[in-house]
Amino acid sequence: MKRLSLISLALLTAMPAMANDSLIEALQDGKVNLDMRLRYENVSQDNALKDADGLTLRTRLTYATGDLHGFSALVEFEDSRVVAGIDDYNNAIGKNPDYSVIADPETTELDQAFLQYRNDAVKARLGRQVLTFDNHRFVGHVGWRQDRQTFDAASIVYTPLENLALNYAYITQRNRIFAEAKDVDAKDHLLNARYQTGIGALTGYAYLLEEDTDISNGLDTYGLRFAGSHVLDSLKLIYAAEYATQESDKAGVSFDADYTLVEGGIGWSGLTAKLGYEVLGSDDGQYGFATPLATLHKFNGWADQFLTTPKQGLVDLYASIGGPLLGGQWALVYHTYEADQATAGVDDLGEEWNVSYGRKFAKHYNAGIKYAGYSAGDVDAGKVDTDKVWVWAGVAF
Repeated sequence: MKRLSLISLALLTAMPAMANDSLIEALQDGKVNLDMRLRYENVSQDNALKDADGLTLRTRLTYATGDLHGFSALVEFEDSRVVAGIDDYNNAIGKNPDYSVIADPETTELDQAFLQYRNDAVKARLGRQVLTFDNHRFVGHVGWRQDRQTFDAASIVYTPLENLALNYAYITQRNRIFAEAKDVDAKDHLLNARYQTGIGALTGYAYLLEEDTDISNGLDTYGLRFAGSHVLDSLKLIYAAEYATQESDKAGVSFDADYTLVEGGIGWSGLTAKLGYEVLGSDDGQYGFATPLATLHKFNGWADQFLTTPKQGLVDLYASIGGPLLGGQWALVYHTYEADQATAGVDDLGEEWNVSYGRKFAKHYNAGIKYAGYSAGDVDAGKVDTDKVWVWAGVAF
């Protein structure tokens, strides 16, 4: 735990002498939450790596105080453990390198610890916290993994008007999904302004990222997004469009790339069908548009073949359909991938099928199953056929 997290805890312990009775009441009014998820994951790849199997239990314990003159605090711990000795997998930080990767290392961490101030127009937080914007494409918590992503940050949300939200965050450390082994010191500025109209939300953003290292670096992204839905008789129309431009400058080497998204869909009788076209652009086949703070598993297929954008860029044409079934929700998704700017031997980046079913029951419980099947394209693209299966059960109260 570093810097801003230490500051927030210091502020919390100092929080006051000014009103002992009120402070005791705020602590007594606090809430404790427990969230547990047991998950089995299997990964099979058409290469020399051994098939991976992992059974892990993620436990998250949270305590949030009541309100004291607009102030409150939250402390949260997260633990991920292997269950029944089923740990035949590469955990992405050095264990079992001859197996395929399941990025769920064992860890016990301080997940969140922040002091918050809130009134009718302002919500400000100082300390370790979850940060997400819009659909998580650029900033997310990676909640799919057992050790989710949080940030040591100072953040503020200002709502001067009912439909307008202005967000700013300054990040000093990215607490990534690999225990503490791959956390990144940072000097990131995140700006996001969102205006809700009658037909959708219009968002403008600037994400100015910089790792706090001895090497000069910067990743600056500016973009505009519009997303919403509209009910028309028995149909629900769903739509989104987004454009962003990015400049990468590392050790004096600069690249530029663009991002484009167009998505449309229809909801009818409980079913939802979507068609989307997403382009993470390339700079002359030498650099691919990057989103290092995103919830990447949510995008470009659940097989996680494009967590890093190829230098040729990525064009993802996808279609999905889903709806209710036996008290839960099912989904079927198809992706076809190609390079944005092809190079010799790299154009076809493969295709993928995804299918899932999940449901909640008895108020506090949930369970699900999910499959991803990726078929590789051009050999020179460096991808291989990959199958992944997940089965999970959870409880939260």
